Formats: sequence, C-alpha cells, structure tokens
Amino acid sequence: MPNITLYHASPSRSSIVLWMLEEVGQPYDIKLIRLSAGDNLKPDYLAVNPMGKVPSLRHGDTVITEGAAICTYLADEFPDKKLSVPVGNTRRGEYLKWLFFGPSVIEPAMTDRAFPRKENPRATALGWRDFDTVLDIVGRAVAKGPHLMGEQFTAADVVIGSGLRYGMMFKMIPERKEFQDYVARIAQRPALQRAQEKDKELSAQAA
Repeated sequence: MPNITLYHASPSRSSIVLWMLEEVGQPYDIKLIRLSAGDNLKPDYLAVNPMGKVPSLRHGDTVITEGAAICTYLADEFPDKKLSVPVGNTRRGEYLKWLFFGPSVIEPAMTDRAFPRKENPRATALGWRDFDTVLDIVGRAVAKGPHLMGEQFTAADVVIGSGLRYGMMFKMIPERKEFQDYVARIAQRPALQRAQEKDKELSAQAA
C-alpha cells in the first residue's frame, strides 16, 4: 500500500502536485476532495489542512500543505529523480527563488490584475511588483530555456510552468511567445501527460 496520499480536487491547484507525483514516480493514492460538495470544509479534512484548501499531501506520518512546499519536499525526498538542486550547491538559491516566486509573486500580481482594488496600495506595502513587471521578469527567465535552471528540469518548472499554463488557459496571463514556447516544451513531458489524463478521469468521477 502506498505511503503517499494526495488530497486532490480535480482540476485545481492540486493538479500541480499531481504532476509532481508523476515526475517523482513513486506509488501514491488519491483522496478526491469535491469542493462543490464542501468536502474541504468537513472535520476530517480540516484535521489534515485547517485552511480547508487543496493540495495536501500525507507521506507516512508527515503532512505537508501548500503546493510549492509539497513540490520542494518531494524533490528533496526523492533525489534520484534530480528534480531539485541539492543543499550545498550554489545554484540552489536561484532554484528556491523560482519555486516560491509562483505563489508569492505571480499569483498575487495576477489576482491584483483580475480583481482590482478600489485604491492601489503603496508599492512598499506589497511583497510583489505590478503585473507587467512580474511577467517581464518571468519572461526573461523562461526565454533563456530550455528550463528555469538551464538544461535541468526541476520542481520549479512544475510550479512556474503550471502557473503559466493555467494563467494563459484562463486568459489571466497574456500569451506571450516566450511563455507559449516554454509551456510547449514542458507539455512534452510524459509525466505531465499522464497527470492530465488522470485529471480527466478524476473530473468525470467527481461529476
């Protein structure tokens, strides 16, 4: 019996971790959380993640929440897949930056653009920059290619790549050529293709 369980709403942000699990290649179970039925707010799930959000991951007795944290954990826990830059390597700093750039910078900037405030906050009050500046920074990074860390595909590509894929899909991020080319490259990964097929099956099951 697998000792990894993903608490997953299909499709949602937890699809990022579904892809990461396919990259890791370890056996895992899925506990399907139906947001429409309020499964995420039931006591048994709130005991796993008090935020009532997905994804959550249980690995043995360890529970991890937050997508980027889960991807970081899995990459470090299964180093044979070379999805991380190990401690002691100076490239790890840049790798960690990109891992957390997605939820800490891209998502907030994208949300600010989609749901504008009545008054713009002072720039010094936020931990991110305006939407266009953020996209320019990401665009320069992915244009260097083939991946954020050069030739090495890492968990950072899972996080940032997922954000760009879904952002363009839902018209929240413009379809710049550098984004399209980067997303096209990662779309060729068999692990992502397997995750997408699983998500289709799980979406039908949830419906």
